[in-house]
Amino acid sequence: MQSRTLARELALLMLGQISDRDERQAETAQRELADSALSELLHRALAGLQEHVREALDHSADDLQNAQQALLDSELQDAGQSAQEQQLPKVRNHLREGLALAESALNRLSAGLELPRLLMLADQQEVRREAIARTRAVLQNRQQLDQRLDQVMEGWRLMRLPRIDRDILRLAAVDLETFGTPAAVVCNEAVELAHRYSDEQGRRMIHGVLRRFTTAESRA
Repeated sequence: MQSRTLARELALLMLGQISDRDERQAETAQRELADSALSELLHRALAGLQEHVREALDHSADDLQNAQQALLDSELQDAGQSAQEQQLPKVRNHLREGLALAESALNRLSAGLELPRLLMLADQQEVRREAIARTRAVLQNRQQLDQRLDQVMEGWRLMRLPRIDRDILRLAAVDLETFGTPAAVVCNEAVELAHRYSDEQGRRMIHGVLRRFTTAESRA
């Protein structure tokens, strides 16, 4: 994983430490530009990431335990009802539930296993510098970024999106405009962040907005 990719994810977590109320107050955002304040955001982001790792592992353990219980229930149901075919739907339901929970646990583990690596690599000075630089760029230009993103929202408003989706879009925009990252890379890595932190609707929205945004920027 490249330092830029790590820095963007770390910057996303840093921006998440600023409350929605503070985000709406330009003077507060300006105060956040101090190096000491940005360093504090970084430390809070890393603490939040550590907690996220613990929660992901806990949820995975719960899903695996529930999956095991559902599969056990299906075996007991099957053994206890022998030839009573009317009970087969219950057995199948237990099996489906168990398999779904097991899949959920594996997905959580797959996502969670990457987080400790991010924590470890976040100690690298290059990653920290790039994360702080991206966070500063978003805070310095938030109003202008939001206005340009609003122009390609097609009947929607950026502020109506979940906070995490707004920050993913803002970071993508500054990567494109300030850090000169190729448009294809910006879009792909933004969608990857959405896979980790957003949902299916958010991923589709982010992909569509960035496709229109990069097209508009290339024509400007």
